[in-house]
Amino acid sequence: MPQLLSVKQIAAIPITESNFKPYGQLIVPSPDGKTFDENDAVLKLHHGIPRFYIMRLSQRGRTFHKITRHNLCTQCLGSLNGKEWLMAVCPASATPEPDLDRLRAFRIPGNCFIKLEVGTWHAGPYFDEPEIDFYNLELSDTNVTDHFTYNFLTKQNIKFEIID
Repeated sequence: MPQLLSVKQIAAIPITESNFKPYGQLIVPSPDGKTFDENDAVLKLHHGIPRFYIMRLSQRGRTFHKITRHNLCTQCLGSLNGKEWLMAVCPASATPEPDLDRLRAFRIPGNCFIKLEVGTWHAGPYFDEPEIDFYNLELSDTNVTDHFTYNFLTKQNIKFEIID
C-alpha cells in the first residue's frame, strides 16, 4: 500500500550569527579597511575555478522536497536590492542523507550574505516576490561535479513548507 504524502511545516526564524553557525556563517557589513578576522567569510574554493555571478530566480514559493549539498566548496549567497528571502538548511553529515531533526529554515534580510560550510545541506533560496536576483559564489563546475541531492519525496514521501 502506498504511503500517504506528509507535508511538514518549518517555521522560518530570523537569522543570527549564533543560530546559523551549525550551517555556515552570516556575513554582515563591516567598515572599509578592517583587518581580516573571525567575522569574515573563510572560503574553501581551492578545488576549482571560483565562479561569482548573479543568479536570477523566479516564482520560488516556499515548498520543497529536495535538499542539496556541495562537498568540495563553500557557497555564498545574498539577495540584491535588499530583498528578504528564506533558506532551509541542515548541517553537513557523513551519511548520504540529511538529519531531519536538525533541519531549520531561516529568514534572511537583504543586507547580508550567508556562507554555507562545505557539505551543508540546503534548499532555497525561497521567497514570496515574483523574482529576485542573488549573488552566488561557488566553483565554476559545482552544479555539475559537486551537486548531491536528497529527495524527501521519493525516499520518505515528505515535502516541506516554510511558514512564518
